[in-house]
Amino acid sequence: MGSRSSIRSSDPFYDAGMELPNASQRLTAWAGDAGLDLDVHVFPEGTKTALDAAAAIGCEVAAIVKSLVFMVDGEAVVALVPGDLRLDATKLAMAAGGDRAGRASLDQVRDATGYAAGGTPPFGHGCRVFADPTLARNDPVWAAAGTPTTVFPISIDDLGRFSGATWVSIT
Repeated sequence: MGSRSSIRSSDPFYDAGMELPNASQRLTAWAGDAGLDLDVHVFPEGTKTALDAAAAIGCEVAAIVKSLVFMVDGEAVVALVPGDLRLDATKLAMAAGGDRAGRASLDQVRDATGYAAGGTPPFGHGCRVFADPTLARNDPVWAAAGTPTTVFPISIDDLGRFSGATWVSIT
């Protein structure tokens, strides 16, 4: 099954014929193969931070999914937390069965996920994923679509199903 994802932009100068960035194309292809259609939105001004994303989308910061890559005892894992909360690295380490967790370097993020920091999607990268249950305060939520300028809405159920996340308190 191929990807049937759509693309939208809030920028009045956006060219409707413009293709998604390569990283977003990889994500939409993965999602399409998994049976999920993504409605990707492009924000040329950027959505690198949760505040930037919420402002661009016009939603609450809590509706933004931060996909944070951390190293837990040498293993890259992805932590999904709402944009208005901070990850607790000690809780993440415990959830992952490790002793210590620290933020991955930019190179480690790209090596582990194939995506740049600030655009890491919640799935499609092969890392173990841990999601904080407070994400369910909003449904749908918005997640990065492979770049710091692309995002997509997703239901909480689909976020859990397609990421394979372990739901555990990590904030």
